[in-house]
Amino acid sequence: MNTTFTCASGTWQLQRWPLNQPNGSLQAWDAADELLIAYTLEAAAQFSSRQQRKPVLLLINDSFGALSCALSDYPQVQVNDSWLAELASQHNRAQNQLDNSHFRQQSSLAAYPDKPDIVLLKLPNNHSYLQYILQQLAQVVSNQTLILASAKAKDISRNVLARFNHTLGPASASLTVKKCRLIQCQFDPALTRQLESFPLQWPLEQSQFTLFNHANVFSREKLDQGARFFLQHLPRLQDGQTVIDLGCGNGVLALSLLNQAKEAVSLWCYDESYMAVESAKLSIGYNLPQQLSQCHFVVDDCLTRHLDNSCDWVLCNPPFHQQQAITSHIASQMFIDAKRVLKPGGRLRIVANRHLAYQDSLKRLFGNCRQLAADPKFIILETIKRS
Repeated sequence: MNTTFTCASGTWQLQRWPLNQPNGSLQAWDAADELLIAYTLEAAAQFSSRQQRKPVLLLINDSFGALSCALSDYPQVQVNDSWLAELASQHNRAQNQLDNSHFRQQSSLAAYPDKPDIVLLKLPNNHSYLQYILQQLAQVVSNQTLILASAKAKDISRNVLARFNHTLGPASASLTVKKCRLIQCQFDPALTRQLESFPLQWPLEQSQFTLFNHANVFSREKLDQGARFFLQHLPRLQDGQTVIDLGCGNGVLALSLLNQAKEAVSLWCYDESYMAVESAKLSIGYNLPQQLSQCHFVVDDCLTRHLDNSCDWVLCNPPFHQQQAITSHIASQMFIDAKRVLKPGGRLRIVANRHLAYQDSLKRLFGNCRQLAADPKFIILETIKRS
């Protein structure tokens, strides 16, 4: 894996997070980062000459801290929806021995800082989340703010530019450089804005429940096929058991388990997304407010901070990608963490795409694995932690 990043501001050691990923071809930066850095360095120098101070940067979706490290000479606030992105930035700033006195991190749900001088946005694939970001920016930027965004050229469509035009102000995209493009946007305070409401609410099919989805949560307005299949094969819980919904998303599995078990269980909702954990909390609090006290909601890197040998069930729908990269390391860490936190005799139950080789992985890790159900696309697997 290439970990040495050289750009106009210097040479930096950058690693993807979590560390020790099996795909050695991946790196912690891309050409979109390079475009943003090069343009910002030039703009920041001009700003400092005019204003006699350094510009304050707002960095959004800086997944591994490449922007933060390369632009560390400037005060900055970094906004991410990902706990992993926060950890990656902290790690990479530490290994480059950077001073954090003018560096601050905040979650996607916190109010953006007022009047940043330069905004740098790595475009998310999720257009609902992009709309949310643009709406947040519209509340804090001024017509003096330089607004920059970048992504692969194929991801900068007319629809993306239209969102900038309708929510912030006139936007244009550069020519393609290394398969990426740079968007510049001029904030228009007089614009009549077309705004969307977040979080979304929608009825869960064949139930009396309403689900809440913040902008960056998977399956925006309907139940995804994997979750729908998993709901048909949830375990019957016993009184006093502790269950973890790992990768909880909007909380649909946790909600169904609570409704089945009533007051008899303790339930933990884990996700690396701030918006996912908050969506699960909203879904449970709205539908089963009397059981909210049985629940714990945690933003974490899998189950890193959960106690060993402490739960009876772990349920999850493991992802097989990180941003745009196809990878198995997240599922692998989920399985390892699940084994650690399960009590002897505790069970891990997952839903997964049939083509993924999770059955073999679970047999190697736990010494056992059985198939509970299957349909043309998905499979339900269960394994037990032996004494």
